[in-house]
Amino acid sequence: MSDRQVIEALQAALAAEHAAVYGYGVVGGRIGEARRAEARAAYDAHRARRDALAREVRDRGAQPVAAAAGYALPFPVPDSAAAVRLAADLEERVAGVYSDLVRAGDGARRREAADALREAAVRAVRWRGGSVAFPGLAERGGTGAAAPTAGAATPTA
Repeated sequence: MSDRQVIEALQAALAAEHAAVYGYGVVGGRIGEARRAEARAAYDAHRARRDALAREVRDRGAQPVAAAAGYALPFPVPDSAAAVRLAADLEERVAGVYSDLVRAGDGARRREAADALREAAVRAVRWRGGSVAFPGLAERGGTGAAAPTAGAATPTA
């Protein structure tokens, strides 16, 4: 893959991490006490990945994509049950974007993307309580989910 394609995949992963950090802010505000530590750990993991991706994009000579001021959530999150569904959705979307980065990268970059995909898939299973055959590949997993997108939620205007 060309360096441009790798940078595009890195930028998409960065955008997804920005959206996941935002989404976990919502999750943290609605999640029940029993799963609050799990939500905090996921939030911290996404912040760390976001920061690492931004550094890598800069190291490759590009300007990292900025976070949107706000994101439209895929559904209302009025309570803890909805917060759990949102957390699972965030992880599935992030896994999809990392699957693209696995395809675009090579060597250490590919391994790091595969690790991120695995971590997101494991968190999605924990939140959802079940798994799919091919995490990050909705078209193969038969989940009916939309194709992977650059973000876990849509930026608002």
